[in-house]
Amino acid sequence: MAKTYRAALIGCSRMGAFIDNETADNPSMVLPYSHAAGYEACARTDLVAGSDLRQDVLERFGSRYNVGADHWYTDYRALIANEQPDILSIATQPEQRCEIILHAVEQGVRALYVEKPLCSSIAEAETIRDAVNANDVAFNMGTNRRWHTGFDAMHAKIHGGDFGALRTLANFSTGAFFNTSSHFFDLLLRLNDDVPPEWVQAHVPDADKLIVGNELRNDPGGTGVIMYRNGVLGYGMSGPRTTEFEATCATGMITAYNNGMEFRTRTFDGRWSQDGPNLEFPPTSSTLNLVEDLVHALDTGEPTRGGADVAYWNMQTIFGFIESHRQGGARVALPLTNHDLRFIRHDHVARKPKYAPG
Repeated sequence: MAKTYRAALIGCSRMGAFIDNETADNPSMVLPYSHAAGYEACARTDLVAGSDLRQDVLERFGSRYNVGADHWYTDYRALIANEQPDILSIATQPEQRCEIILHAVEQGVRALYVEKPLCSSIAEAETIRDAVNANDVAFNMGTNRRWHTGFDAMHAKIHGGDFGALRTLANFSTGAFFNTSSHFFDLLLRLNDDVPPEWVQAHVPDADKLIVGNELRNDPGGTGVIMYRNGVLGYGMSGPRTTEFEATCATGMITAYNNGMEFRTRTFDGRWSQDGPNLEFPPTSSTLNLVEDLVHALDTGEPTRGGADVAYWNMQTIFGFIESHRQGGARVALPLTNHDLRFIRHDHVARKPKYAPG
C-alpha cells in the first residue's frame, strides 16, 4: 500500500486555505487552488495541522479542513516539533519565509511547498537554495503555471521540433514584481527548460520613490528584457494586454491567451504566416499537480519539477530588474552579488480571507 504523507500548513489565510472561494468563478483556474485544498484533494496526503498568528483564522481553518484544535498552533516551531510533517506548506508573508524554511530544513522536514515570492532578499534566496539542496529536501514554489497542463502542452510544442529552435519568450502583463511577475518569470524559465538568465535590463517607474536606504517598501512593476544563457531572449512587458504569453521559434509560434485558457499556433516561412491548430490539453488543478509532484519526489527520490534553484533564479530576475533601474536602465549581469536591497512592505495590510464562496 502506498504511503500517506503527513502535511501541515503555516499561514492559514488566503492562499494557504481559502483562496478557492475567490477563484471559484474564474474559468482560467481549475480547483483546488489553495495549499490546504490541494492536500485535501490528494489521495496521498493527510492535512494534519495548521499554524497562524490569528486565532480566528485557525478556527475557520480547523472547521473547514476538519483539523482539531489540538493541532492548531500560533508558534510554527511547536507545529514542526509536535507534528513532524513530511510535507510543510509555508504561505506566510515573504519576509517571514526564510527563517521558517531554514528551521524546517534543520528539523528534518523532507518536502516544502513555499508560496511566492520565495523570500525578501538575494542573500536569503542564496541561503535557502544552499540549505534545501544540501539536505536533499523536495521543494516547490507556488508558481502554479509550472504545473498547468496547458503550459505543459506549450512546452512540448516549443521543444518538439516542429517549429525549430526557440528564439523569444514574452509575457504581456508583468504586474507587480514580487506578487505577480514571480509567477510569470518562473513560467518563462520553465518554457526555456530552466536555462538561467545571463543578464536583464529594465525600466521600473515606481522604484525611485519606493526605495529607502536598502529597503524596497512596496511592490513595483515595470518592463524589461531577459537574456538567457542559451541565447533565448525574454520580454516582460507592462501594458494593457491581459495575462498572455508567447513563444516564437524559427518557423512557428504559440500564444497562450486569457491566462492559459486557449493556446493558438501559427507557422511562418519568413514571408507568409498562417494559423495552425490550437493546442489541446486536459484541464487539471495545478495545485494538485504540484502536491503530487512532491509526493512523487518523496516516493522516488527524484527531483521535483520546481526546486530551490529555479526559485533562486526567480528572485535574481526580480531584483535584477530593480537593480537595472537603479543603474539608469543599464544591463545588469546575473547573478547579482553583494546585493543589499531587501523587500519589506511597511504599510502592507494582509487581505482577510473569504471564508465562503459567493
